[in-house]
Amino acid sequence: MVWRVSATLAPRQTSARSLPAPRRRTRVLALPEARWALAALVAFLLGLALDLGGAPAWAHGIPYAVAYVTGGWEPALEGLRALREKTLDVDLLMIVAALGAAAIGQVLDGALLIVIFATSGALEALATARTADSVRGLLDLAPTTATRVRADGTEETVPTAELAVGDVLLIRPGERIGADGTVLDGTSEADQATITGEPLPVVKRPGDDVFAGTLNGTGALRVRVGRDPADSVIARIVTLVEEASRTKAPTQLFIEKIEQRYAVGVVAATLAVFAVPLAFGANLTDALLRAMTFMIVASPCAVVLATMPPLLSAIANAGRHGVLVKSAVAMERLGEIDTAALDKTGTLTEGAPEVTAVRPLPGSGLDEEQLLALAAAAENPSEHPLARAIVAAARGRRLPIATAEEFTATPGQGVTAMVDGRRVTVGRTRDSVCDLPSPVDGELVGGRRPAGAGGPGHDAQTDGRQGDVRHVDGRQATGRPVTGGRQERGATVVTVTRDGVPVGTLALTDRLRPDAAATTAALTALTGAAPVLLTGDNRHTAARVAEATGLTDVRAELLPEDKVNAVYDIQRTGRKVLFVGDGVNDAPALAAAHSGIAMGRAGSDLALETADAVIVRDELATVPAVVRLSRAARRLVVQNLVIAGTFITVLVVWDLVGHLPLPLGVAGHEGSTVLVGLNGLRLLRESAWRPDRRRRSGPVQDSRG
Repeated sequence: MVWRVSATLAPRQTSARSLPAPRRRTRVLALPEARWALAALVAFLLGLALDLGGAPAWAHGIPYAVAYVTGGWEPALEGLRALREKTLDVDLLMIVAALGAAAIGQVLDGALLIVIFATSGALEALATARTADSVRGLLDLAPTTATRVRADGTEETVPTAELAVGDVLLIRPGERIGADGTVLDGTSEADQATITGEPLPVVKRPGDDVFAGTLNGTGALRVRVGRDPADSVIARIVTLVEEASRTKAPTQLFIEKIEQRYAVGVVAATLAVFAVPLAFGANLTDALLRAMTFMIVASPCAVVLATMPPLLSAIANAGRHGVLVKSAVAMERLGEIDTAALDKTGTLTEGAPEVTAVRPLPGSGLDEEQLLALAAAAENPSEHPLARAIVAAARGRRLPIATAEEFTATPGQGVTAMVDGRRVTVGRTRDSVCDLPSPVDGELVGGRRPAGAGGPGHDAQTDGRQGDVRHVDGRQATGRPVTGGRQERGATVVTVTRDGVPVGTLALTDRLRPDAAATTAALTALTGAAPVLLTGDNRHTAARVAEATGLTDVRAELLPEDKVNAVYDIQRTGRKVLFVGDGVNDAPALAAAHSGIAMGRAGSDLALETADAVIVRDELATVPAVVRLSRAARRLVVQNLVIAGTFITVLVVWDLVGHLPLPLGVAGHEGSTVLVGLNGLRLLRESAWRPDRRRRSGPVQDSRG
C-alpha cells in the first residue's frame, strides 16, 4: 500500500501534533539559596556603603548583621549536621572564622566571607536545577498521545504511555512519532537528529526503524510499536544522563580535597593554643586573645582566595571570548583532561547542507549557474533541508529564480515542478532512464538503466535522495551510475532532469567548520593523542570528516548509549576525557565525560545544561584555548597556595613561639589574602587567552582534488 499526502491525511485536532516542547527553566529567585544569597549581598552592600560613608558603627552594624544571618544560617546548619555525622567541613570553619573576625572587630571581612560562600552555594543550586529541568524537558519531545489503528481499521487517540508492543500507529505528516517501532506501510522522511545527530532527514520505508520523539516529514506512515514507551531511545537518553550525573566522581576544587583534615587541624590547634597556656596558669584574656589570633592567621581565607581568583579570572577571560564555563570546578577540570572525543554533526561540521559542486552534464546546454538556477526554481516551494541549501546557493550567486508551477514532492525521492514550460525533477527518480557519462572520457557506461536503481551519490545515507557511486579505474562499478566529474565521498548528490533527461548533478555536504582541522591538531598537541570521533552518522560520512581533520579513531553509527560506553571505555584505561558535542544525543556522553563542552548556537537545551562549558559563538578553536587557560589557572593556584602557605606558616609560628600582636596578625593575614588575590587576577589579561591561530577553511573535499 502506498500512502500519499492528501487532504484525507491532514492532521486532525485529536492527533499528536509536533508542537514545540514547553521550555522548563527554573527561575533564579525560585531557589531559596538564591533568595538568601541575594538578601545577604544587598545587606552587605548597604552596610559597606554606610561604613565607607562614615556612618556610626550601629548604623552599618545592623545590615552587616543581616548579611551574617541571611547568608550564613544555611552553611552553618549544614556544617552542624556534618558535625553530627562526625565530620568537619570548611563551611563550618568559614562561619566560625567569620564570627571570629566579627568578635575582634573585623566585621567587614567576616561579612564578605559570608556573602562569597552564600553566592557560591546559590550558583551551585541553580546549575543543579537547570540540569534537572533539561532532563525532564527532554521527555516533552515525545508526544503524549498517538493515533492507534484498531484491527478493524478504525482509529483511536490514546496516551502514548498506554501503547503496547505490537500496536499499529498512524503517523501523519508533521507529527512526532509516538513510540519506537518499525514502518509497515508508507514512505516519508524522519528528522531524527535528536537521536543520531544526522544533519538531514532520513528516508523511511517499510521495514525501517523509527524512534519516539523524532519528527515525521511530508509522508504518512503506519508503524508497529517495537518497544514499550518506557524503554524508548528518548527515555533511555534521560536515564543515561541521570545515571552518568550520579555516578560521576564528586567534583571538588583542589583545596576542597584537603578541607576535612585542614578544618579539623585548625580547630584542634586553636583549642590547644587556648587550653595549654591556660592550664599552665596563663591569664584567660591573654590565652583567648592568642587563640583568636591563631585562628585568624590560620584560617583558610588566603587559601580559599588562592584557588578562586585564578579560576574566576579564567572564567571571566573565557567569557569575553565566547566560552561560558559554569563553575570554578568546571574550569579546574578542563585543565586535567588528557584525551578529547568529538561529535561530528554540529561540532566539527556546521550541521547544515551546503552545495559544494554544480556539474552540468555534457550536451545539456547548461552552464553551472543555469543548472543551479533551474534546480533552485524547482526546489523553491519545498521545505526540505536540501531544497533550502540549493535555493540559498542560487541566491548567494544572485541568480534569478523562476516561478515553479504544479509543484509536487515525493517523500524519499525529490520534487517535480514546471519551470518555464519544462518539467524539472530534482532528486532520485524511479521511473526515468538516463545515460550518465564516465568521469574519465564522457563515454556512456552501463547503457540505459533505471536511475532509481542506485541513484547518484557516493556512500551517503542521509535523506533518501542519494544513492551510491563507486569507481573502478575511473568508471562506475557494476550496477551503479556515475555522476561525472569526480567521486564525492560522503556527499549527497542529487540529479536534475529536464523533461525526463538528466542535465546535471549537484553535490551537497555538511560543511566542515573553518577551524576544525586546526582544533583537532591543537588538541592533539595538548593531550598527546589525536581526538576520537564519536558520531551517530554513517561510516562513510564520518570517514570523510576524519580524513579532513586528521583523525584516525573513528566510531560511527552510534546511538546515545554507545557514545556513553565509548567514553566510559576510554576512561577505564585511566584517561580523563573531554567530550565536545551539541545535540540531545550527546548529553549522556557530556555528563559521563570528565569534562564536557557544548556548542551553543544550535545546541539542545539538555546538552547546554549538562555540559561544563558552552561555546557561545560556535568557534571551535576556543576549545583548545580554554583548555590552555585552565592549565594556566591551575599553575597560578599552585603558586598562590605556596604564597598563602608561607604566610600562614610564618604567622602561626610567630604566634606560637613569640608574641604576635593581633593587629599585625590581621594585617599579615589580610596582606596574604590581597597578594594571592592580585596574583590570580593576572588571568584577566588579554595575553592569557591564546587560541590556536592555524585555520583551515572550506567544505570537506576528497583528498584527491
